[in-house]
Amino acid sequence: MIEIGERAGVSQATVSLVLNRVPNARVAEATRARVLEAADALGYRKGPQHHVPENKTRVIGLLLDEVTTTPFAMPFIEGAREEAALQDVVVATFSTRSDPKLESLALDMLLSNQIIGVLYASLVTRSVDVPERLRDVPTVLLNCYDKQRYYPSVVPADVTGGYAATEALLKAGHRRIAHLAGESWIQAADDRERGYRQALASWDVPVDENLIMRGGWTIHGGRDLTTRLLDMPNPPTGIFAFNDRMAVGAYGALQARGLRVPDDMSVVGFDDEDTSMYMNPPLSTVVLPHEEMARWAVGTLLDEQLPAASPRRVKIECPLISRGSIGPVPVRAAAE
Repeated sequence: MIEIGERAGVSQATVSLVLNRVPNARVAEATRARVLEAADALGYRKGPQHHVPENKTRVIGLLLDEVTTTPFAMPFIEGAREEAALQDVVVATFSTRSDPKLESLALDMLLSNQIIGVLYASLVTRSVDVPERLRDVPTVLLNCYDKQRYYPSVVPADVTGGYAATEALLKAGHRRIAHLAGESWIQAADDRERGYRQALASWDVPVDENLIMRGGWTIHGGRDLTTRLLDMPNPPTGIFAFNDRMAVGAYGALQARGLRVPDDMSVVGFDDEDTSMYMNPPLSTVVLPHEEMARWAVGTLLDEQLPAASPRRVKIECPLISRGSIGPVPVRAAAE
């Protein structure tokens, strides 16, 4: 990084911010372009060099359960593809819908070609039953895990993400903070609620169970739950939504009552969907690090070819992006 900084005329810290694509980094576009040009000219390869076995086809299989139900499939695919490309390895992707027959067909093709290994991925964080055929194949679990901890796995740190979202509202002075919770069958919903509760406890703020509203993960659900919150005699001043879609619904409910974000209500989402930065005002939210998780999974899969090369389970931090949806407690509420 020293050579890149010297060539681009910037500090090592700036080089690190650009090459690691740190969210909210205040780096001018012209400076960013100079850093990337210098990196290309010097042949910089983002990320560490990993072991690639010589006796295998330079292919990694990626088995995804879904690719259309959420916008999160592409960060998995792109992160895996980019990290593999740094090692001159390609990724072959299969959408299997968790159907054992489709998984078996995909594995027939992959294993017959002596591939390096398999990334077994889920779009929803959950425990999985890994196909028995992968028992003797280098395999890393992406956004999922096996209860026996036989395979290396990587998942998002949803608890700390929920904590960060709630604490952002606490730091702004809010004490009546509602949580639009996800469905109980979604593990991420439980984890993010746990982070919400932990943040309140850390700030000595009692949990008001009436402010935890359960009822879905959709825009419609967020709108309905927020409407119920606004009908309370003493409504909250801040909302932490399970995901950005519920936050969109919260915006809609507030607008329907003639209320504004953040003047009358502060809102924080989760997931950092593409639309969040274009909301009015732009939504403060928590990033799901799916691309980084996929990169880790590829590196770990390659390094797993070596004995005792990596830990069995990793949680990748979910950073908060502060935008325009968090403000101080409204004067009306502060006076009550």
